[in-house]
Order: sequence, then structure tokens, then C-alpha cells
Amino acid sequence: MEIIAGVDEAGRGPLAGPVVAAAVILPENHDIEGLADSKKLTAKKRENLFQQIMDVSDVGVGIISHRTIDKINVLQATYKAMRKAIDALSQAPDKALIDGYGLPDQNIKNEGIVDGDNLVECISAASIIAKVTRDRFMASVDPIFPEFGFAKHKGYGTKQHMEALQMHRATPIHRKTFEPVKVNLPNMAWLKYNKKVGQLGEQLIALKYLNNGYKILEMNRTCSHYGELDIIAEKDGETIFIEVKTAMRDQMGGPVLKVDSHKLKKLESAIQYYCSEQETELDVRLDVATVILDKKPVLKTYKGISLD
Repeated sequence: MEIIAGVDEAGRGPLAGPVVAAAVILPENHDIEGLADSKKLTAKKRENLFQQIMDVSDVGVGIISHRTIDKINVLQATYKAMRKAIDALSQAPDKALIDGYGLPDQNIKNEGIVDGDNLVECISAASIIAKVTRDRFMASVDPIFPEFGFAKHKGYGTKQHMEALQMHRATPIHRKTFEPVKVNLPNMAWLKYNKKVGQLGEQLIALKYLNNGYKILEMNRTCSHYGELDIIAEKDGETIFIEVKTAMRDQMGGPVLKVDSHKLKKLESAIQYYCSEQETELDVRLDVATVILDKKPVLKTYKGISLD
């Protein structure tokens, strides 16, 4: 029996976030019902099928970031994601069936099938894995950019998204080479004038934590008169509070990046206030992060800062 992998992608069209591809080898006598083009399924149905597919199938996923999309274009990024997904399978397939058009080479034996996500079960399964994986990522960045509504539109160019782009300018996860983004890129002068320098630093640090497996719970949480907690994250049952200090390159060496004892006391009070509002006792940690904004931002984190 030939080992056949179905392959599909999600995220070629959005203005933000990665492109994701999935490859799926379904077992011959699977009992998964309802496989179809992921776009024709409800979010609840997709989530249910996602787990069923993961439970019984050989699944590979390839994720290519917005930065790579800007470097090599979205079509080449999609091919790269597909190759990564196929390579991530635990067994090498004899052939890959790809939704739409095949890869432009036969290094991996493949065939494109137009409307394959409707016609071929393993491609339908791949379309579900790719879309759910990407949708989950876009939901995970939503707390970092609450004004954009990424959890709702997943980065596609909806009316809400376009209005947010014009008002708030592009975020660090937008695709800079896409025209609606290109005309709404923030520069340093705009960031300074609109008092967004600190916010950008916080977003960059939050993305760094997210990429390291943390869940971002909240940004800029006001804790009564004690002040604001920049980032609240969670990992392995621990709640992490991250204080972020951001500066331009020409501000290095000044007091702007320092957290003094007075600030630490305020942070301790704010953390205690936050914990008092929760229903369960929290295992907490305080981190401090610094961001130097330059052509390439410099990010540093200092974990487990003592509040004593």
C-alpha cells in the first residue's frame, strides 16, 4: 500500500501572522466522520475534528513566520511550510497530495488536486490541522494587541482590521510587504509623538515570552492606585509578572531602564493586589525586561527578581 499524505495550508491571505501548512497520513480504516474543507466547518466542529485527527493520524506541521514571508514572499513561504510539514511526519510518504497546485519540484513526490480539501479526506484533514493551528496562534497573540481583534478575524483584512491598522499602525507581527500594511508602518517619530514607545517594547517582550511557551494572560493591568502591571503571563502553573523598560538607543546609560527600590515596592503591592482578586492562591514570579529600540531591537530579560 502506498503511504499517502494530504497537505494543505492556512494563512496565505492575511495581513498578519504566519502561514501554516499541515501534512496528514490518515490510518486506512479510520472512523473519523465529517472531514471536509476546514472553511466550511464551524470553529467548534474544527476543534473536535482536530483532536480526532491528532489522536489517530501521523501529523506534521510547518509554520513560517511573517518575517520570512516578507523576505521570500508568501508563495515561497507556503511551499517552505509544506515541505516542513511533510518532513515533520514520523514516516516518509510515498506521495503527497496537495490542495490546489503541487510543489514546483518533485524532490518530494507530489500532485496538486484542485478542490482537494473537499474531495480527498487526507487533504481535508490537513486543512483542519493547518487552520486550527493558525487560529490558535492568532488567538494567543490577541491579549498582546487587544485593539486589533486578532482572535476574531485571524489577521484577515476585515473592516475592523483595516480601521485598526489606520488608527494604531502596524504591529510587530504584521507582514510589512503587504500593501495595506506597508502604508501604515509606524516610524520612531510617530511612536514618540503618540507615546507608543513603551507599548512597542512591551509587545516585543510579550511575543518573546509567547514564543518560549508562555501564555500571555493580560497586558497593562491596572491595580488600583498601586499602578500597572505591564505583562501577566503563565507557564507550568506559575504566574509571571513582567516589568518592561524601553528606551531608544540614544537613551542608554540614563535612568530610563532602571527599576529602583521604590518601583519594586510598588510592583510588590500591585502583584499582591492582583493576587487578592484571584480565586486561588498563585505561585508568582517577577521578571524585568529591557528593550533598546534601534534598527534591530535588543531585548533582555532578567528572571526571578527578588521583591525583598
